[in-house]
Amino acid sequence: MSYDRVDNYSAPAIAPSDGGDDSHNEILKSFKSFILEFRLNNQFIYRDQLRENLLIKNYFLKVNNEHLIGFNEELNKKLHDDPTEMIPIFENAITEIGKRIAYLSTDENEVPSNFPQCQLILYSIANKTSIRDLDSENISKIVRVSGIIISSSVLSSRATKVQIICRNCKHTMKMSVSPGFGNLQLPKKCQGSHNFDDNSTQQKCPNEPYTIVHDKSTFIDQQILKLQETPDMVPVGEMPRTILLQSDRYLTNQVVPGTRVTIIGIYSIFENTGKKVRNGNVNTVALRNPYLKILGIQTDIESNNSNLIFTEEEEEEFIKLSRLPNLYEVFSSSIAPSIYGNNDIKKAITCLLMGGSKKILPDNMRLRGDINVLLLGDPGTAKSQLLKFVEKVSPISVYTSGKGSSAAGLTASVQRDSVTRDFYLEGGAMVLADGGVVCIDEFDKMRDEDRVAIHEAMEQQTISIAKAGITTVLNSRTSVLAAANPIFGRYDDLKSPGENIDFQSTILSRFDMIFIVKDDHNENRDISIAQHVMNVHTGNSSANTNHNEEGEIPIETMRRYIQYCKNKCAPRLTPEAAERLSSHFVSIRKKLQLNEADMNERSSIPITVRQLEAIIRITESLAKLVLSPIATEDHVEEAIRLFTASTMNAVDQGINNGMVTNSELNKEIEKVEQELRRRLPIGWSTAYRTLRRELVESGKASANALDKALLIMERHEIIRFRHQRQNILRVGV
Repeated sequence: MSYDRVDNYSAPAIAPSDGGDDSHNEILKSFKSFILEFRLNNQFIYRDQLRENLLIKNYFLKVNNEHLIGFNEELNKKLHDDPTEMIPIFENAITEIGKRIAYLSTDENEVPSNFPQCQLILYSIANKTSIRDLDSENISKIVRVSGIIISSSVLSSRATKVQIICRNCKHTMKMSVSPGFGNLQLPKKCQGSHNFDDNSTQQKCPNEPYTIVHDKSTFIDQQILKLQETPDMVPVGEMPRTILLQSDRYLTNQVVPGTRVTIIGIYSIFENTGKKVRNGNVNTVALRNPYLKILGIQTDIESNNSNLIFTEEEEEEFIKLSRLPNLYEVFSSSIAPSIYGNNDIKKAITCLLMGGSKKILPDNMRLRGDINVLLLGDPGTAKSQLLKFVEKVSPISVYTSGKGSSAAGLTASVQRDSVTRDFYLEGGAMVLADGGVVCIDEFDKMRDEDRVAIHEAMEQQTISIAKAGITTVLNSRTSVLAAANPIFGRYDDLKSPGENIDFQSTILSRFDMIFIVKDDHNENRDISIAQHVMNVHTGNSSANTNHNEEGEIPIETMRRYIQYCKNKCAPRLTPEAAERLSSHFVSIRKKLQLNEADMNERSSIPITVRQLEAIIRITESLAKLVLSPIATEDHVEEAIRLFTASTMNAVDQGINNGMVTNSELNKEIEKVEQELRRRLPIGWSTAYRTLRRELVESGKASANALDKALLIMERHEIIRFRHQRQNILRVGV
């Protein structure tokens, strides 16, 4: 790619800016020359772009800053050093060329007077400046910052030229309004000639006589946005910084809350006259507030952001990585390698990071491709550590704790502007993580009304708002990785999952995989965990060779590979894989129906069509991991195995605890129940260890039969456990 000027053309030298007409005209000529004569690959790209835009009534021109540097570096320097003065000249140049193109004439009399002013939209790949690094040296300079749009106002009108009229003598005049947030200052005295003529017999006008004639004034569209730092840019312990943005004309209504953007604009200040600061006995006007006047908006999809540009070397590396025969094992073991075991959970997180394929049906209904995972288990099983690692490795992620999150903080809130008193939306965690992962720790500590608020966001992937006259829908295309503790703090094997899980089935059905993580007491496993933890803490690499082998893929490579897979691959099921999936779903529904009939109660973890879609998404994510355009039966088998090891394992635990047992054990349970009824009159209590000593240790019954008999009696409200199973009280017949 090369930047060429037309033959025999040299960029005109620009005279030093002294505010004179000659300097102004030279700069105007230079901008016109750039628009008309800049060539890229033998094409006059800006001349052609302006012609195409005018044909569809779009009066703007998108200019790449790097092209201006290649054409005339001195002109670019003046633009960046004094954008407030240069941009109107640039826009005048675009407008004059637009008139010539539209009307094929250079005569001003043949061009309609209402031809609109064309807008300059600037793009660049210059270095970014952090919001917290903007200081007084950047004022009135062009800067490039990135972040997340957290709120956007409704469209309003801003005057560029106003016609004012004196209420007394009807003297009229036109005033130009400076851009920005500043207030319009009307003349305090009438400018009519009789006010300055001492011989005039007409009465002089009073002070502040002017009023605005709105019908004769010129307005443009304006929108106020608020930009916040991305979570990965905020230092630990700091509050994220925000800055106001002002967009106008064709830059309005371009983004919604939750969009990650890179903004090119002029760093400016305005005086908020509504605030006063008392300094001693003197009222002083508050310091000027900073804001950014937008010159160009680049979203992550369309920007020249290096995070989404893959070099040839990277693509070769990723394709080579995708062809590894054991990539699935290597990638999953690279997730939180400092955590021992939990292989199936790490594989599920791999699927969550990749995600399935989004689908838009012919009736415009959308099917989500993001995978939701719930980790439910005992304390100390590294659930929070896994969530923290996912926040680190996911390209877009937000970490939050359930106890400190409200419904508005997770979805969206309606705020009121302190100056204009208008309502506007501020996106919450699930809006800000659009296209990524939301990690919610302490999911069980959330209030029920807050948890219900994310039902729509988890399945339909939208957030509907109807508050304060604002009715809208925000996108929340995000995966949810949640961690929770059982209702008793630790998982009780003698209780069903429904009694251990304090969640409604409406929220459980929205999770594609539910893992029950238990802290089992196993001597060999405990020895392995102890050795692993000691090696991690002591940094004993020689003894910890397995750890080095597990973490084969660095975090940055994993993050880039996840982005590459999501951008380049959207697998579909083969007919054979689809047939295998449908037959498996029918079989597990039939098995669940039979088991529920034997138990005389429904499972607390539902198996519905959502779970069939969950297995489809897991299958597609496994195919996406290896950049396969189709999902085969092998991917289906692994997806079924993962689903069985997670959600179906949780369901089966309830079935086993529901006493679907052999006939011999049923008979033994009945005998134990009769013995308990005989030994324990209504209103009496006894100790669990006493029953265990008299029945189990004497050989009259097995420990399993005693525990299951007690569980049955508790379900039928015959007995009640007190003091966490230490005492057993009989309360019914």
